[in-house]
Amino acid sequence: MADRRLQVFHAVAKQLSFTKAAEILFMTQPAVTFQIKQLEEHFNTRLFDRGHGRIALTPAGELVLTYAERILGLSSEMDVRLAEMTGEIGGSLLVGASTTIAEFMLPRILGEFKSAYPNVRPRLVVANSETIETRVAEHTLDIGFIESPSHQPNLETEICCDDELQVVCSPKFPLAKFKELTPQQLTDHPYVSREPGSGTREFTDEYLHKAGIASDQMKLVMEMGSPIALNGVVETGLGFAIASIGSVRKAQRLGDLISIPLKPRLIRTLSMVYPKEKFRSRLVTTFVDFASSRLKQMATK
Repeated sequence: MADRRLQVFHAVAKQLSFTKAAEILFMTQPAVTFQIKQLEEHFNTRLFDRGHGRIALTPAGELVLTYAERILGLSSEMDVRLAEMTGEIGGSLLVGASTTIAEFMLPRILGEFKSAYPNVRPRLVVANSETIETRVAEHTLDIGFIESPSHQPNLETEICCDDELQVVCSPKFPLAKFKELTPQQLTDHPYVSREPGSGTREFTDEYLHKAGIASDQMKLVMEMGSPIALNGVVETGLGFAIASIGSVRKAQRLGDLISIPLKPRLIRTLSMVYPKEKFRSRLVTTFVDFASSRLKQMATK
């Protein structure tokens, strides 16, 4: 029901980028530019200052953003409340998840949820934890699943379950002979890490720091942008990694990788995040309960 021009304006204002807004909205950049031009003509004023490859909101743009957020929020709430009067749970569900959760946990959960509620249209956005919580804070995602504590003060956080990180390596790697490993035993071996911004990377770095291991003591040989890529490199025997045991179960069954517990154990909590002040529909509430229950079941297997 909300004016499409306002939706496009809101995305550009939050991203301060026509390109990024186009990606989020699944539109072409010329289409986004056209919508903004129409809105500026409607108000007879510039909403963005453009120059040197950057854009910024004008005072008029700041005012429009304030009202756009209120209008879009009310429009979304109206749509949901009217739909819920039918007694059916349905509609669009925008879910974001960090890569480990998205690749190894959520696909089955989303499939089971879709089977239980056929009128729901889920869309999964995959990125690292930092990006996901930013998108939720910007109201471009309904809910996010992240692997690290939230850094956004305007987000509510609910803990889903525990997830243990262990040393992962090829069965032929020198560390494979150990039953458990201390952080100090890792510094002499090549290390394959997740990329900066990853929840796994942040949590691992904090653990090593508390153990008295400086970042330059680790023999970092490669950084990978996803757990699947990480597993693929570690399988070659190039180095070891520290990863969620949930991300290596299949490789373990095939005999390609083994996992070794750390001493002390490295256990983190997986969390759901959503805006503090945003209206939560029955659809989102139902999915939160469903996903939380299934994640806890998966963590115990």
